[in-house]
Amino acid sequence: MKHELEVVVAQEVTPLEYELAEFRVGGTKSRPVLDIRIDRLDGQKVQVGDCERVSRAIEARLDTMPDLIDGRYVLEVSSPGMERSLRTIAHWQRFTGRKAMVTSTVLAAIGGRAEVEIVGVDGEGADARISVQDPKGNTYAMTLAEISEARLAFHWKP
Repeated sequence: MKHELEVVVAQEVTPLEYELAEFRVGGTKSRPVLDIRIDRLDGQKVQVGDCERVSRAIEARLDTMPDLIDGRYVLEVSSPGMERSLRTIAHWQRFTGRKAMVTSTVLAAIGGRAEVEIVGVDGEGADARISVQDPKGNTYAMTLAEISEARLAFHWKP
């Protein structure tokens, strides 16, 4: 169900000129919660009006698909936030030079999870290699498939 829902949501978000940055399903079976994070393709910050627009489009589509999801769902649409997930090669390219919290088997030598700096991306698609550097200056290269979770790291400055 989750994959099919994500496809339907992406089909509604993309023509409105937004990117589906993150899609999660939570809640209960009788009352699922669809947590949708969007980003604007023009690079501007996501505003409340953007979330409303996307929410209306998704609701209109899902309400016509009772076989996919019961009408008792909760829809939450928001911006990806400062600690947004990094799911695509385009995300990694866009945020080169920024810090990220990454969980990967490639980082096993430093505990499997670390805050690293995104150095760059070499190649495209499934073969692309993402290079990151740990605080000690060690560089690691990994594919998207080798990353189980990655989010931008944000530190408040006093």
